[in-house]
Amino acid sequence: MTQFTQSDQPADDGFRDLAEKITRESEFRCTNYKDGCVRRRIAVRMRARGAATYAQYGDLLDRDSSEYEHLMDALTVNVTRFFRNPNTFAVAAQRVVPELWRRGSRIDVWSAGSASGEEAYSLAALFHEHARARGELERLGRVSVVGSDIDRGSLDAAKRATYLPASFTDTAPELLDDLFPKDGERRTVLPAIRAITRFERRDILREAAAACSFDLIACRNVVIYLDRATQEVLVDMLFNSLRPGGYLIMGHVEAIFGKARRNLVPVDIRERIYHKPL
Repeated sequence: MTQFTQSDQPADDGFRDLAEKITRESEFRCTNYKDGCVRRRIAVRMRARGAATYAQYGDLLDRDSSEYEHLMDALTVNVTRFFRNPNTFAVAAQRVVPELWRRGSRIDVWSAGSASGEEAYSLAALFHEHARARGELERLGRVSVVGSDIDRGSLDAAKRATYLPASFTDTAPELLDDLFPKDGERRTVLPAIRAITRFERRDILREAAAACSFDLIACRNVVIYLDRATQEVLVDMLFNSLRPGGYLIMGHVEAIFGKARRNLVPVDIRERIYHKPL
């Protein structure tokens, strides 16, 4: 039986070689992530395949290329729900969406690291509800929400736009049937919300967004898994991707660094919502 240390990590010293191999041969730059996080997730696959050392697991990857697909599922973070952290969405609905809506121009939104799509659709739903409350649903087409992720399986799920009940545990009951009508045991995203939402595959550590492209960016619970140097690079990239007057939403335990820290104005510190001045 394969034995692991109490820290749930194989006890040899070949981790760095394996991390560099995965970075070379896959589309996941694990060398930019915190070692402890990557070690724990690789250990899951090592247990599943009976590999006792990092070297053995590297050899397995050479013999069985299909293992990379399972490894990517283990390495990427796909824990999400509609309106996860409801207070964040409540503040965005009150202080961000109305301000962007009143400007009268096109509104571009990016959910970076959108996993299976719940966050991107939740952001689109905020604009849908604001437009409906104002009797302006005919103007919803000027909103464009893009969700991006590195994981192809998650993106396929996002495009299907049908979800099990567990995805809606943070969703207000009054929104469920209106925005996510039942389809058997699942719920489907309302067509009007799907119409303004699209998904694309992007590794935000490799492919920076075009400068000043977005009015609102949500990048929550991504930065926390990166090493400090990569965190600074990513946060600066997000800042550069915001148009003047745009908004950035981070995760509750994440911080901003570098130029972004100096130039972003807090809208709500608790909810990690910031504004880029005009």
